[in-house]
Amino acid sequence: MFKDLVLKCRSYRRFYEDVAIDDKTLRELVDFARLSASAVNRQPLKYIISGARDKNALIFSTLHWAGTLKNWPGPAEGERPAAYILILGDKEIGASFGMDPGIAAQTILLGAVEKGLGGCMLGAVDREDLRKLLNIPARYEISLVIALGKPKEKIILEAMNLGDSYDYWRDKEEGHHVPKRKLPDIIVAEY
Repeated sequence: MFKDLVLKCRSYRRFYEDVAIDDKTLRELVDFARLSASAVNRQPLKYIISGARDKNALIFSTLHWAGTLKNWPGPAEGERPAAYILILGDKEIGASFGMDPGIAAQTILLGAVEKGLGGCMLGAVDREDLRKLLNIPARYEISLVIALGKPKEKIILEAMNLGDSYDYWRDKEEGHHVPKRKLPDIIVAEY
């Protein structure tokens, strides 16, 4: 059921790092994004995939994790992503990429969940450092980095009341709590 995929498609930040993701799976996830909608059907997105530990370490060094968790520097060794997919916008195809990166990223993450994996979309990236480390040509704008792996954490969705904080938090058992607004609080009008 689609709702089950959506409920499992969370921002996982800790993984079983030793559970590898093969190139075939990474390519299939990118293919799901390729087949998704694209504004004006320009299809300006390109991808870099990595399941290699040495490249993963370079990518990891440029990422900023979980801004709301002030004292958490990100996943420890052994809990880091097993793979990454970088979403790039090809500036030779267009100057703006609109909603395409979001559509692609969510499609990839839903595909990952369907395969028993999880991931996290990361926009807090030291882009110029990443560009240099991976030799990414200037024609490509680094839009998002998707971290992937077998999830090692439990995510608990919490009903949020109007005025409550939307900050996510961790409990003593390292359960990751994510407040969500209630459906009646987000529907502005019904006709």
